[in-house]
Amino acid sequence: MQASTHLIKGNLEVKISKRRDLPCFREFKERKSTLTRNLCIRRGSICSGLTSGAVSMGAELARARDNVETVARSLIKFRSVKAQASGGDVEDLAPINPHETSTGTVLPFVGVACLGAILFGYHLGVVNGALDYLSKDLGIAQNAVMQGWVVSTLLAAAAVGSFTGGALADKFGRTRTFQLDAIPLIIGAVLTAIAQNVQTMIIGRLLAGIGIGITSAIVPLYISEISPTDIRGALGSVNQLFICIGILAALVAGLPLSRSPVWWRGMFGLAVIPSILLALGMTYSPESPRWLFQQGKISEAEKSIGTLYGKERVPEVMYELRTAGQGSTEPEAGWIDLFSKRYWKVVSVGAALFFFQQFAGINAVVYYSTAVFRSAGIASDVAASALVGASNVFGTVIASSLMDRQGRKSLLITSFSGMGASMLLLSLSFTWKVLAPYSGILAVVGTVLYVLSFSLGAGPVPALLLPEIFASRIRAKAVALSLCMHWISNFVIGLYFLSVVDRFGISVVYLVFAAVCLLAVLFMAGNVVETKGRSLEEIELALNPTT
Repeated sequence: MQASTHLIKGNLEVKISKRRDLPCFREFKERKSTLTRNLCIRRGSICSGLTSGAVSMGAELARARDNVETVARSLIKFRSVKAQASGGDVEDLAPINPHETSTGTVLPFVGVACLGAILFGYHLGVVNGALDYLSKDLGIAQNAVMQGWVVSTLLAAAAVGSFTGGALADKFGRTRTFQLDAIPLIIGAVLTAIAQNVQTMIIGRLLAGIGIGITSAIVPLYISEISPTDIRGALGSVNQLFICIGILAALVAGLPLSRSPVWWRGMFGLAVIPSILLALGMTYSPESPRWLFQQGKISEAEKSIGTLYGKERVPEVMYELRTAGQGSTEPEAGWIDLFSKRYWKVVSVGAALFFFQQFAGINAVVYYSTAVFRSAGIASDVAASALVGASNVFGTVIASSLMDRQGRKSLLITSFSGMGASMLLLSLSFTWKVLAPYSGILAVVGTVLYVLSFSLGAGPVPALLLPEIFASRIRAKAVALSLCMHWISNFVIGLYFLSVVDRFGISVVYLVFAAVCLLAVLFMAGNVVETKGRSLEEIELALNPTT
């Protein structure tokens, strides 16, 4: 039996010696004992077979040959633990990216989830063109405060919805939560479309807000958990792309308003269609394999992996999930755990990302660009707003192609720098007398450049980055908490923007937004880590080696 052991051991070393081009080869001897244990876990214990007389030498050798590639991949995985838990960049770590032909498909299910992103963007943007018309019909045309509440009620409710989304996603799973979320989305859309008074409109906006708050939490969560590592950045930015498409759809839907003032009701009612499609589509979508694994539903997790990536990838992905879970038998984290010393730093980074995203002024542009263009003397104000929405979509498409090449951190810094410069241009266009003759065109150019800059990083990156940097046991709740910061900041901007502009002037407000962008650049440079090319399990091991 000792001879058998030496033969197998020698065979493994000969096989691996032929792969000296692997960067991890020198680590083989140092990790020998650990790799042997992993080999046992991966394919059913070879080690135990060595001590059993019932298994022949030939069978053992065959198994060893079958597992050579597994050993090589495992060697690469050990490099991921070198990152510091203090938040140091993990950009120098080599990505694990098996290029195997897969018979599974992820894109249709990402597309179904992105119906939630479309609804997110549509409900945000629909009030832009419709506000003046619904204000006249509902008797609040002269009441700027009540108009602010019509805008911001959606946002306050969305903050509640984002918390609810995290808890529901943990309890019922991602796909079932999508289906439950369709209920307030449908009812809210119907109520806003048929509202005969401002009270009904606000109730409808509350329900729609709860709905989009839930989707804002679970769409990026679901996409990140089902996406392959090598294209997770691109698919994650698709979430923001469809939010932009939703905003653009709302702006384009407002074009008939000049000919038919009551069309604002149809604009709100259109949101029913994607809500129904979302509920139906999730009936046929696979559950997140990571959530199923955490719930102990191993066979269902394997079935989900087979649907998403192909049956040939099931052992590999299950191995990664088991590796991430080794050494940790901790239950799902509670809300209080997010504020513990162990997790607070990474959670605070997530909340800060959305704080800067909102207080840099993006939703002031989304909600009120039509009004700003009108004040700047642009005749076709709704069409100009539609151009802004188209710029948002175009920039997000570009960001999708750059996300896995340039990385998340560099896109954030570039994005906020461009946003700050654009806001400064907008501010000067309203204050410098020499620019007064060009204030209209500069308002459009500055706004378009601002939105393009936003869509390159500040828009798509935070929702993608958060599920990547949070450990699995806190992921859903930490994403929800960060999104709550998003919605609270969004609510404050939506509620007080018009009042602040009336008091201080648009140029001062834009100058404040420019200053926030500068602070954001400094924060991103010092606190945000790079995650491109890493699996969620690798990032978790790197940033939280004790979990």
